[in-house]
Amino acid sequence: MRTTVTLDPDVEKLIRDAMKERAISFKEALNEGARIGLGGKQHMRARKFAQKTFRMGEGQEFRWDKALAIADAIEDEELSRKLSLRK
Repeated sequence: MRTTVTLDPDVEKLIRDAMKERAISFKEALNEGARIGLGGKQHMRARKFAQKTFRMGEGQEFRWDKALAIADAIEDEELSRKLSLRK
C-alpha cells in the first residue's frame, strides 16, 4: 500500500539512524518501527544481559564497599603530612 505520511523531524532522524545502523532501506526501517511500536512481531530480539564476574581469591579482608571512604582517609592523611611539612 502506498500512502503519504508527514513525519516529525525527530521521527525521521530515528528512521535514518536505524537505516544506517542496520543497513536497511527507508521502507524497511519505517515498517519495522511501526510493527514494534504498535505491538506487532519484533524482528530483532534483544540479547539477555549477563554480567561477567571474576573471583578475587580466597580470604579477601578488604571491604570493597568502603573503598571510597578508605581513599578519602588516605588523601586526608597525605594532606595533613604535606601541611605539617610547611611549618
